[in-house]
Amino acid sequence: MPLCRDLLFQTRKKRKKSKKSTLTKHNSTSLKQQLSPQHQQQPQEEDTEEGFSLRASAPSHKYGVQPLGNLYFSPSSFNSRNSGLGALQILTDELVLEILGFLDGAHLGVLATVSKSFYVFTNHEPLWRNLVLDNLVGGFLYNGSWKSTYVAAFYPSFACAGSLVLNVRDFYSDYLFQSWLCANLEMKSEWLERDNITRRKGISIEDFVLNFEEPNRPVLLEGCLDNWVALEKWNRNYLIETCGDVKFSVGPVEMKLEDYFRYSDLVREERPLYLFDPKFGEKVPKLGLEYDVPVYFKEDLFSVLGNERPDYRWIIIGPAGSGSSFHIDPNSTSAWNAVIKGSKKWVLFPPEVVPPGVHPSPDGAEVACPVSIVEWFMNFYGATKKWKKKPIECVCKAGEVIFVPNGWWHLVINLEDSIAITQNFVSRRNLLNVLDFLKKPNASMLVSGTRDRVNLYEKFRKAIEATFPGTIDQLMSKAEEKKSQPKKLTFWESVSDSNVGAFKFSF
Repeated sequence: MPLCRDLLFQTRKKRKKSKKSTLTKHNSTSLKQQLSPQHQQQPQEEDTEEGFSLRASAPSHKYGVQPLGNLYFSPSSFNSRNSGLGALQILTDELVLEILGFLDGAHLGVLATVSKSFYVFTNHEPLWRNLVLDNLVGGFLYNGSWKSTYVAAFYPSFACAGSLVLNVRDFYSDYLFQSWLCANLEMKSEWLERDNITRRKGISIEDFVLNFEEPNRPVLLEGCLDNWVALEKWNRNYLIETCGDVKFSVGPVEMKLEDYFRYSDLVREERPLYLFDPKFGEKVPKLGLEYDVPVYFKEDLFSVLGNERPDYRWIIIGPAGSGSSFHIDPNSTSAWNAVIKGSKKWVLFPPEVVPPGVHPSPDGAEVACPVSIVEWFMNFYGATKKWKKKPIECVCKAGEVIFVPNGWWHLVINLEDSIAITQNFVSRRNLLNVLDFLKKPNASMLVSGTRDRVNLYEKFRKAIEATFPGTIDQLMSKAEEKKSQPKKLTFWESVSDSNVGAFKFSF
């Protein structure tokens, strides 16, 4: 087995922390600091902080790429990456791939014959993934790799050529290796063990409002889905049979469920495509009838807009490793997320705390963060161990619902094949926040889920005043009263870590 894979398994109890890489559009980690120079595979000990384990079915790197640190243990000290690029070797791997991203499939294929180095770079899967997603918006039939998928779709007579693979010796690249590493790593136990969210079962609506919604605190609710038909019936076969040829949103493309499950079964990449469809209830009305909004979230004031309301509910389906990088939910809404099949790891930070490794623009319109979720765990999760107040974390399993208050940063990763329903909503406790958000000077850049970003504030306010006369004025009066009262500690200032248990999760 190649050295690049063997290095993953060595661990040391007292090891210096690896230096975090500077965040760029495509963050790159110096893997020579994360991987050990030992050839022997060693079992990982429970008290070690470093060292990673690959998934049991993980293959070696497809083209033989090794982390740069391995070059220092090579007798020849020869990197075919540099010799094959010629004068372009001074460019970073990210910049080389950025340039190659302007080429079409045919030109990438020709360039692959120039040298071993160009062969590896031009076969980088994200290049072909972008070509497929840009050109096959009506859906695709995944063929084991993105390159094979593209070739089969546009050059069917050369379909077999798309699957040919040459192993390149002495090719060292942290950036290319990390892409493979993030796609094949097991989630470390220390990334899953912290479970410090408040859990409740059978609480009253008044209890929920008083202790969680009004103070804007997350909570995991148990037993809310017991009567859902979806919890009993929704599995792969049922959904495929029920939905038939209906296509759902998968990133920028539309796919039938049968085709998406084919993709999710075969793919192994650091950012698997996520089925995330806001119109599933309209496309397949039966699905909308097989779940009920939990009683705590029945008040949804955006409903006064009728068909003009922003997107608010989604069916979410994805394989292990898929998920959502750090973000704040749209339009300053709160949300609930119910797991029907599988399990999800959540990491949440309150509005006043930007997660490590995340860089929002000053106006909040854009967020720069690591390429993949696993990359964030590798490079930034450890920093939170030293924080006096830890992020809120949990594993949400089938039958459980998490409440995500407005403004909270959150990351979600599926730990296994998962199916979920999520909805964003506006209640009276959050109405003023939403109105303030919708009337921001740059609202046309920030508002999402609607075709009319410019007039949403006026439409929503007028509809609220017509449907619930005096409500806005009453809420504003209460808000002024609160301002005159002594300021309470924020959640981040008052939360205690005393309930962080030694919860261990396995599946």
